[in-house]
Amino acid sequence: MELPVKKIKAVLFDLGETLLSFGKIDTKQLFLEGARLSYDFLKTQGQPTGNFTFYFWSKLICVRVRYWLSNFTGRDFDTLALLKKAGTKRGIKLTPKQWQHLAWLWYEPLSKTAKSEPDIKETLAVLKDSGLKLGIISNTFVNGSSLEKHLEQLDILDYFTVRLYSYEFRYRKPNLEMFRVAAKRIGETFENILYVGDRINKDIKPAVKLGMHAVLKEAYTNAGKKVPKGIHKIKQLAELPSLIEKINAGISH
Repeated sequence: MELPVKKIKAVLFDLGETLLSFGKIDTKQLFLEGARLSYDFLKTQGQPTGNFTFYFWSKLICVRVRYWLSNFTGRDFDTLALLKKAGTKRGIKLTPKQWQHLAWLWYEPLSKTAKSEPDIKETLAVLKDSGLKLGIISNTFVNGSSLEKHLEQLDILDYFTVRLYSYEFRYRKPNLEMFRVAAKRIGETFENILYVGDRINKDIKPAVKLGMHAVLKEAYTNAGKKVPKGIHKIKQLAELPSLIEKINAGISH
């Protein structure tokens, strides 16, 4: 006798290369563009900035050091908090909204490289209208104010009632606690949650370990890699509604 299939009641998404595709990027060039935008903004606000070359290199070195430390400790940092700490030491005084705008200017060049599926809004609407709860779990050091401004520009932010960013926690994926917290906040058991991500080790394996359904989104990050047995794989998010219908109907593939 077969056990009844646990129906999917919520879908959690990874952000980069899943909801949004950034692809392989020129990190230094994007950092240079962000430095110029943020530097010019500070100048217009009459803030102490110093020489641009020093401004650029000091920020680049600082971020690289923090990035190395985050890989060593397994804990992400918050770029907005980093900007405030470094800027305050240099005598920069901004309002909370101005600090968030400054953080956005650093992220804006990267946001412009991101691509989303042309029908992503329609896909999310179908999922939500079918009664599914939607959320995001992302490993990131980009502050939520910037990420959510980006999602708002795409007119998809409000679809996600739960949004977890790793810099807010003492851990990040593949740490199972990220998934546990997300499940608790979205109010569903692991067996009733579908997780969609692009990285096998950081997204798919931990989700499956907890008993979630898992879907691997095709991306350059998993190209040529062996997909674990029993894992669903999609090329486009638009495939999700029909896939979820099949899973809920007890059709494995």
